[in-house]
Amino acid sequence: MEPIKQVAAAVRWNFLGFSKNPRVIITFLFSFILCFFLSGRAMMVADYYDSPLQALEPFIWTFGDAASILLCSLLLILLFLDLPKLSPFTPYLLLRMNKRRWLLAQFFYIFLVTALYMAYVVLATSLLCMQKTYVGNIWSKTAALLAYSKMGKDLSIPSTVKVMESTSPFSCSMQIMALLVCYALTLTFLMLWFQMKIGKKAAIGAGLCYSLYGFLLSPDTLAKILGKEEYEMFLVRRICGWISPLNHATYGMHDFGYDVLPSIGQSCMVFLGILLVLAALSFHTLKKYNFSSFTGE
Repeated sequence: MEPIKQVAAAVRWNFLGFSKNPRVIITFLFSFILCFFLSGRAMMVADYYDSPLQALEPFIWTFGDAASILLCSLLLILLFLDLPKLSPFTPYLLLRMNKRRWLLAQFFYIFLVTALYMAYVVLATSLLCMQKTYVGNIWSKTAALLAYSKMGKDLSIPSTVKVMESTSPFSCSMQIMALLVCYALTLTFLMLWFQMKIGKKAAIGAGLCYSLYGFLLSPDTLAKILGKEEYEMFLVRRICGWISPLNHATYGMHDFGYDVLPSIGQSCMVFLGILLVLAALSFHTLKKYNFSSFTGE
């Protein structure tokens, strides 16, 4: 029980002043503004058909494509600029626990903040569209209309007949949120390792490069770069679906019974593998990490 208490104490210390941190406030404010602009598609469709939406459908439609996920995750770079959390209290923590437990506390802190951030995104998206939403866990008439028309595909909305037949809005939103959290964790753990290995500027560069890598490996972008024709998009889509972390986080880039793409479970396993590698690298780097400065600068 003593190791658990030590890790929990370090996590609580990391959260001290969290709600009053100007960087945290700005990040959540920008996130709300981002949700306001991105959820416009959901409201546009609802106004066009003059029909209500299920409460979670705005979130499902907003973060069902790679571009929205990329924009949402980029704000995490600002949120985690101070990783690992260093302060004048850090020497005392390191005297009471070993370095591995201290780093484990950083991992738990990243997970909790990321989950909180994604839950905030779900809440903000739902509240922005609440005038036309209902709570029941049943797909709306608007979703059905999108599934049986080309408008859903044109607007990058993951509303298809296959999805509606196989899952409910609540289940679909939970899967999308799980993918978002997994992608965000790989991004922030990568930043943590580069911060410990090289420094803050390298961590920011690593986060941006990780995001750029996912953007360049979107099927449409890669097809334009390689000059692929429409009939070759199936192969491009399959390759990108497996090798791009951003596509693993995109709900519409998964196998629903007719594509040779990763399933939701397989994508989660891919993210878990990346996280384990980054955790191992972080623990290895921790042995040589310089704790001589505790100002957090």
